[in-house]
Amino acid sequence: MSDEIHISVRTLVEYVFRSGSIDSRFRSQSTLLDGTRIHQKIQNTYQEGDQKEVYLQAEIFHDGLTFLIDGRCDGLLFRDGRMMVDEIKSFSQPLEQIEGDGYLVHWAQAKLYAYMYAKDNVLSEILVQLTYVNTETEAKKYYQKNYSYSELETFVVEVIEGYTPYAMLQHEHRIKRNESCKELAFPFETYRDGQRKLAGAVYKTIVDKKNLFTKAPTGIGKTISTLFPAVKAMGEGPLNRVFYLTAKTITRTTAEEAFSRMRTGGLCINTVTITAKDKVCFKDETICQKDYCEYADGYYDRINEAILDILSNENGMTREVIESYARKHTVCPFEFSLDLAYAVDAIICDYNYIFDPRVSLKRLFEEQKKSTVLLVDEAHNLVDRGREMFSASLNKEMFLQLKKDFKGVNKVIFGAASKLNSSFISLKKVNADKNEFIIEQLDEAFLEQLVQFVEDAEQQLLTNTSQSLLEAYFMVNNFLKIVTLLDEHYVIYAEKNKNDLVIKLFCINPSKLLKQMGKGFRSKVFFSATLSPLPYYQDILGGNEEDYSLSIPSPFSIEQVDVFIKPLSTRFKDREQTKGAIVTMIKSLFKSRPGNFLIFFPSYHYLLSVYEQFKQLDEETQTIIQSTGMTEAEREAFLAAFMPDQNETLLGFAVLGGIFSEGVDLIGDRLNGVVVVGVGLPQLCFERNLIKDHFYKKDKNGYDYAYVYPGMNKVLQAGGRLIRSETDHGTIVLIDDRFLQKQYQMLLPPEWREYKII
Repeated sequence: MSDEIHISVRTLVEYVFRSGSIDSRFRSQSTLLDGTRIHQKIQNTYQEGDQKEVYLQAEIFHDGLTFLIDGRCDGLLFRDGRMMVDEIKSFSQPLEQIEGDGYLVHWAQAKLYAYMYAKDNVLSEILVQLTYVNTETEAKKYYQKNYSYSELETFVVEVIEGYTPYAMLQHEHRIKRNESCKELAFPFETYRDGQRKLAGAVYKTIVDKKNLFTKAPTGIGKTISTLFPAVKAMGEGPLNRVFYLTAKTITRTTAEEAFSRMRTGGLCINTVTITAKDKVCFKDETICQKDYCEYADGYYDRINEAILDILSNENGMTREVIESYARKHTVCPFEFSLDLAYAVDAIICDYNYIFDPRVSLKRLFEEQKKSTVLLVDEAHNLVDRGREMFSASLNKEMFLQLKKDFKGVNKVIFGAASKLNSSFISLKKVNADKNEFIIEQLDEAFLEQLVQFVEDAEQQLLTNTSQSLLEAYFMVNNFLKIVTLLDEHYVIYAEKNKNDLVIKLFCINPSKLLKQMGKGFRSKVFFSATLSPLPYYQDILGGNEEDYSLSIPSPFSIEQVDVFIKPLSTRFKDREQTKGAIVTMIKSLFKSRPGNFLIFFPSYHYLLSVYEQFKQLDEETQTIIQSTGMTEAEREAFLAAFMPDQNETLLGFAVLGGIFSEGVDLIGDRLNGVVVVGVGLPQLCFERNLIKDHFYKKDKNGYDYAYVYPGMNKVLQAGGRLIRSETDHGTIVLIDDRFLQKQYQMLLPPEWREYKII
């Protein structure tokens, strides 16, 4: 590996000069667009012979390392026979708030460009200008300084010295990492059936810069089969970073354990797990402001030291490790984990850090993406999560409340909220006879009111800490952001709820936007035990025709599971009549096959109804029940009740598609059977019907896309809890007459198709 450190001017100066506190009171969401617009506007006023967006680079040797620094300078201007570097900075606050003669970090950026240009063109001195522009008023403020080449040279050496300890640490780590990746052996004695095939496919996908969609059965060890080849690719050179994306805490733990096992085998790799802000926050309330939170106050003054400390002493940066160092250095644990994500080799986190336009890791530059792989675990979950990420809604109630809160307090906010509340009322009146209705196009006047509300709220939030105004500000901002994405993949609709009215921008087909957010990464691997049917998932997760796909058969023998189908109707209208027959069936099942069973129902209401009837007939059999809003401790207690080698039967009543139907490992005798009541279809509703109609119009089976595939996915996930290893045996009972219909039969795994009808 070469001793060359490639870094952009901006990254370098931000590392060395960042200071101050985290303050998420509000940030204008439009700043970035405004910044680009204003840059262009100023550059258009340049004189003939001036240059804009000039690429500059310099090579600097320091402490045995070669620093290759580059970036684009906003402007090179010729003034009175002299050369001047112009650095443009847009500013949303009034320009009077700029302290002294501008910000150190901005001067540093401009001086680096000045140094590069002066060096290349052998200039003894050069002018440097900072141009500050207010994004709203477009008022400008200029600061100019003249520097000699030797002053700039001294300054650049100081900047490099400030960055070297971190660069050196990372450089030495990389050398060790790559060597250990090359030498690493598969961390188990043997490959399970299908594991080698999956690992080989993942490696080939990364080498070929492709994407892979793979259905790999539960229990073969998908986590290690995807991470191991990614790590090997790191050692060979094409890869520098791995994202392991997953929606559930339990699968994050599995990924952490896989890295830990590889470290035991000699791997030297830095990993970070990002935990949601509200879970990891040390304070009673998640208010990221310096006057409330000591971990936010002065965060940027301490963060570099915290990062050097943790990277010098730890490899696996789990939630607990991050919390301990965050307390030691008094830094926000959530922001700390995000800053670490740019410094480590592998990141374990939720899908939204890559795919959600609101929270994605924005500082991942295109250059870094090219050497990054995304491993998307339980990828079937990304369909609904994608819809959620790219949708947005607003409700009338929020503006009515603001109107009440600000009456007589603030005329501007009261007026803006009143107008929006009135717009909702008139929309309700026009559609008085409907509970749900489609809006063909958003009214221009309504959109203008929303834009005005954002501007008014922004002014207020400079001095006002109203939580309700802040929340409304963020919601409206997000709504306006999604408005810019509207296309044929969206439907706009409104829904009445008592006196309230909700307007929703509903992303029906997330494929285009998932593809867009995943653009630039070297490879993406989508995998799940239930990525079936594969063409459906390839279509809706933004796949291409040239993507690879792989379906691995189950490594477990057909003899390990007995499958029964009980053809009863579990349709909503028949549930009352067939409830007794379900209870009888459950009783006869555990009488003939005692043990631990999980019984899954399509809804909590249905579960309670059957459970109550069961308890009336049988008070003695031990039962546990999933309740709504369980805490982590309650979930753990529920799973802990499934003890191996129990003499008595235990029945766990749970909800299909809920917390216990996915990612739960009850190996061996801890689980002897799974009963699935119903085919898991989502409830008939306006939104699902919109999905159905949309795909029918695209010449696809809309009913399958909206109902059958998502429903059967839940069934397969629930059944997948049973056989987790070569020694597991058990029973699956599917209760519903539709399981005998062809469209459902085709979706059953091959090892379930040798069923008996009860």
